[in-house]
Amino acid sequence: MENAREVLKKLRNDFALKTLSKSDVLVNPMEQFEAWLQEAVEAKVNEPIACCLSTVGKYGQPSSRIVYVRNITENGFIFFTNYESKKGKELAGNPKASVNFFWPELERQVRIEGIVEKVSASVSDEYFNDRPRSSQIGAWASQQSETLASREALENEIQAQEKRFEGQTVPRPPHWGGYIVVPNRIEFWQGRKSRLHDRLVYLRKEENQWKIDRLNP
Repeated sequence: MENAREVLKKLRNDFALKTLSKSDVLVNPMEQFEAWLQEAVEAKVNEPIACCLSTVGKYGQPSSRIVYVRNITENGFIFFTNYESKKGKELAGNPKASVNFFWPELERQVRIEGIVEKVSASVSDEYFNDRPRSSQIGAWASQQSETLASREALENEIQAQEKRFEGQTVPRPPHWGGYIVVPNRIEFWQGRKSRLHDRLVYLRKEENQWKIDRLNP
C-alpha cells in the first residue's frame, strides 16, 4: 500500500466538465451565486451550503472552519454561531472575512471576501426558533471554543439545560446569533484542463454596481 506522501504526489484529477465566460454569467453576482447553488443542489452535491469561513486574529493569524450559510439576501451571506466563539471574537476585533464554497462534483469554487456584520435580533430569533430543540439546548450548554474538561462535563451541562427549560420554549441565548458577510469581491471558478481554469471576479464599484474581470488561472 502506498503511503500518504506518495499518494499526494500522484493524485491528480483534470477538470473538463464545463467552461465559464462573461457571456455565461449574470450582471449581479448574488443572482449568479444563487444560480450556481441551484445547480449544485440539482447535482446532489454533498453539503452544498457548507463553506470555509476564514477570519483573522489580532496578531494576524488566519483561522478557518466550515460553517453553513443559512440564508442569502441581496446584501450577502448569513450564517449563525456563538458570538463568544473563536470566530466571534476575531470578527469583533477585525470584521473582515473570506468565504469559500467548493463543489467538486461540478468542478467549481466560489470565493467571497467582504465585511461581516451582525444581523438583527429578529432575524437571529427567527432562525433560532426554527432549530431542533436539541440544537437550541446545545447553544446554551456549549461555551464554544473554550477548553472542555471532558465529554462527560458537556453532557452534564446539556442535562442541566434540559432541566432548566423543561416544559417551556427555549429562548435564544444572548451570546448566540447571526452574521452577514457583505461581499466586495466574489470570484467564480470553473475547473478546466491542464489547470488552465476559468476565473471571473466581480468587484464592487458602488452599491449594487459590479465590475466583472477575467483572471489568469
